[in-house]
Amino acid sequence: MEKLCYVSNKEPFEYTLSIVSGKWKLKVIYLLACSGTLRYGELKKNIEGITHKMLSSQLKELENENIILRKEYPQIPPKVEYSLAQKGQSLIPIVRDMCKWGKENI
Repeated sequence: MEKLCYVSNKEPFEYTLSIVSGKWKLKVIYLLACSGTLRYGELKKNIEGITHKMLSSQLKELENENIILRKEYPQIPPKVEYSLAQKGQSLIPIVRDMCKWGKENI
């Protein structure tokens, strides 16, 4: 089993937290992991309580960290789709384990 705790070097844990911390980022990652590709409106509709400003900011942060991909289509009205980048797809086992833990402990 791989060593879990890095007592003298907390950087790996803190880096991961910096990517997924907050109330909304894991929800975005979860929805994209389940659905593959979603438009902005679909994400907003499926994340109860999130504001336009907050969703926009969370999507930008996840895009800047190469967790999600943003694909914009040159049309009117504008069409933008979001999906998990390869780096984001590597988080799917973590999200799956969180779901499993929740199911076992709910």
